[in-house]
Amino acid sequence: MNASEIKRSRSVLIVAGEASGDLHGANLVREMKALDSSLSFSGVGGPKLEAEGVRLLARSSEMAVVGITEVFAKIRFILDVFLRLRKILRKEKPDLLILIDYPDFNLRLAAAAKAAGVRVFYYISPQVWAWRKRRIRQIRRVVDRMAVILPFEKAFYKKRGYAVHFVGHPLLDVVKHTRSRETALTDFGLHDKRPIVALLPGSREKEVRDLLPVMLGAAVHVKEKYGEAQFILPLADTVDPQMVDQIIRAYPVSVTVVTGMIYDAVGLADMAMVASGTATVETALLETPMVIVYRISSLTAAIGRRLIRLEHIGLPNIIAGRTLVPELIQEDTNASRLADEAIKILSDTKRYDEIRKGLAEIRKKLGEPGASRRAARLAFNLMNQADLF
Repeated sequence: MNASEIKRSRSVLIVAGEASGDLHGANLVREMKALDSSLSFSGVGGPKLEAEGVRLLARSSEMAVVGITEVFAKIRFILDVFLRLRKILRKEKPDLLILIDYPDFNLRLAAAAKAAGVRVFYYISPQVWAWRKRRIRQIRRVVDRMAVILPFEKAFYKKRGYAVHFVGHPLLDVVKHTRSRETALTDFGLHDKRPIVALLPGSREKEVRDLLPVMLGAAVHVKEKYGEAQFILPLADTVDPQMVDQIIRAYPVSVTVVTGMIYDAVGLADMAMVASGTATVETALLETPMVIVYRISSLTAAIGRRLIRLEHIGLPNIIAGRTLVPELIQEDTNASRLADEAIKILSDTKRYDEIRKGLAEIRKKLGEPGASRRAARLAFNLMNQADLF
């Protein structure tokens, strides 16, 4: 079936509960509209989905949470959004429900869609390979088709009796420089011959409040070792610049804050301090050595230690299958330890080169460009009950 054979405008409900999901969802929507420009989209997302013409029923920035304890503060709002979406599934019966990561919410919504007779396309698998593997049974029951973006996920699901489609990582199409190194240095006011350290404290307010002070404290220590060191902070569009400025002013170190332009900023850096999450993959694709930091509430951490059976928490290390870059977790996420690891990377040329080589290998493992286009075709064909490709 092609677009010219479609007799009526059809609707798609899409849910992206995180900033990274907003990015990948926007690219997916753009590719689906290329297949059929008459499609209408509504759902949960952020500015990128909105820019693609998606009618937002709720904003992902209001639903994003870190760990278990933060859910309590937002549970009423999240429940209200769930009930509104469930009502749409029951009453309006959209032609397709697209879910992007955000598993606790989205798998429940998938069950509601299944009960309403609405097909479900899941893009970007929940991390069932890390914890709560029993969710695979639920996924088999309520998800009609799933596209995964990590190379080991297809085999993982196949071993457990569920066929998924590996489309490659969508960041391969996104992560790229937009200007030359010389232009970026000039635009950011940085010097080529002095060490540049990027600070990436996350895309959620709580992450930034927890991790940016640690990174700034580490920056002070690095500055003591490398007096000429420069620091740059590319600000996520979900973070309040005034809040960031207020935090920075409490530390005796100069930081260049730039809005957006994350890839030019990180690509310039000699190394980066990065909150665990999507930003670690972006940093890896730019081949910038990094230290990954991860800190959540004590309660969430205690529960996680019981449930998670992974040697690493950072995606670059998980994809590489070894400790390629340092990880600092919970109490190890402090300014002194972070500075020590950063200085080791900056001062050891052999190790630095080995990390960059390993990051280049990660790019090869993540598949070929065009993930959003392949995922869009899978979703489009599911909606049309057509062949996969």
